Amino acid sequence: MENRSLTIKTMTPSELDIAVEWAACEGWNPGLSDAQCYYRADPNGFLMGYLGDEPIASISVVKYNNSFGFLGFYIVKPEYRGLGFGWQIWQAGLQYLNGCNIALDGVVAQQDNYKKSGFKLAYRNIRFAGTGGGTEPLASNIVSLSDLPIATVLDYEQAFFPAKRENFLKCWVTQANSHALAIMNEGKIAGYGVIRPCRQGYKIGPLFANSKAEAEQLFQALRAKTSTTDTIY
Repeated sequence: MENRSLTIKTMTPSELDIAVEWAACEGWNPGLSDAQCYYRADPNGFLMGYLGDEPIASISVVKYNNSFGFLGFYIVKPEYRGLGFGWQIWQAGLQYLNGCNIALDGVVAQQDNYKKSGFKLAYRNIRFAGTGGGTEPLASNIVSLSDLPIATVLDYEQAFFPAKRENFLKCWVTQANSHALAIMNEGKIAGYGVIRPCRQGYKIGPLFANSKAEAEQLFQALRAKTSTTDTIY
């Protein structure tokens, strides 16, 4: 079996649903609309590997422009791991992003493997979980992100993200049952955040702000959109 080659092709929307289920089984707790938003950003950036007629491996390689892409959804079905299939779809993904600066989120156990492919550690992530609810801040400077032109939001986040991602952002801030808020300072955007429903609870992300105080205001406003029985991440 080790010598068999995968048939690798661009995912259809129904195949994307398969990959989302795999991610949920891995405990990644995907947002209910996450995959659709990334698919909107680059529908060619999702690959599925088949062994015969069976889908057994996935990878996402979303290309935001000709210089930056993000790799994720790197999953091989458990019964097919350690047989070289992951390496095949990994190489196909890197080929799609050839010439781009490529980023990914890497679990600690896999970081040495990613280094073998030329990746370098850039940042460390810590994820926190807590309870929702609370009182929404009485702040007139917190507005719905939909009240702002999308160009304003795109310009603001250029300090935090290395490419403009209009198609993605339009989807991300209008997900069903999500809330997207901005904080204003002297008529200019000083931060924004999104809270969205996931398989379990809600996730806040992104949350950008010019100061810790403004970040705290946004966090509390987003948290207040949920109930005290909800878990937020």
